Amino acid sequence: MKPHYQVPIVECGESLVPIPLNLIAVVSPHPYEKLGAPYGVRSPYFLRQAVAQALLQAQDILQAERPGWRLQVFDAYRPIAVQQFMVDYTLADRARSQGLNPEHLTPMERETLLKQVYQFWAMPSLDPATPPPHSTGAAIDLSLLDPTHQPIEMGSPIDEISERSFPNYFANRTHPEEKPFHRNRQLLLQVMTAAGFHQHPNEWWHFSFGDQMWAWTHNQRNPEVPCIARYGRVDG
Repeated sequence: MKPHYQVPIVECGESLVPIPLNLIAVVSPHPYEKLGAPYGVRSPYFLRQAVAQALLQAQDILQAERPGWRLQVFDAYRPIAVQQFMVDYTLADRARSQGLNPEHLTPMERETLLKQVYQFWAMPSLDPATPPPHSTGAAIDLSLLDPTHQPIEMGSPIDEISERSFPNYFANRTHPEEKPFHRNRQLLLQVMTAAGFHQHPNEWWHFSFGDQMWAWTHNQRNPEVPCIARYGRVDG
């Protein structure tokens, strides 16, 4: 079990609200919807109300630092059914990339692949004590756009299963083409942290506000003033 699942949840009952698409850019069409992920009545672009407000604050901070730049949301709320769909999809994709047939994996092959998948994807747990972060409406995947609405190069695409996804992977790179990647990731981290978010330790694009990952990260840095999670799973 991942360590952040040890953090207790006291659900605050705050509503999921749509991200204001007139103010925040999103990836469209949504990449998981294109694959057939079953979102049901809500779109991927929902967040808990306070999380959505913090996202708007982060964009204001970004634009003060880089006029004309914008945050671009890749993914936000994710029902358990979508989490299961994407774990299954990623597992099959990893199998094919290694020359394996996803329909005929041995137990050992499946276990090895799932370890790779769960390094970056949360288990689609129905246990109220261990919700996937995105299923709480308190986690968000995002990147940056320049004033011409072009994506800022971050060194690896969102959802890539490799060490390049680690936030500080490019910190000590000396190649001229790689140096900007770390600066861009640091800018994203700076503006999101200033708005109250915490970053996932394995993913440069993933930030949370009020969920177990957020509380766990806070507690690692501030053990003298521990906090608990305020958001649990929201059913789709």
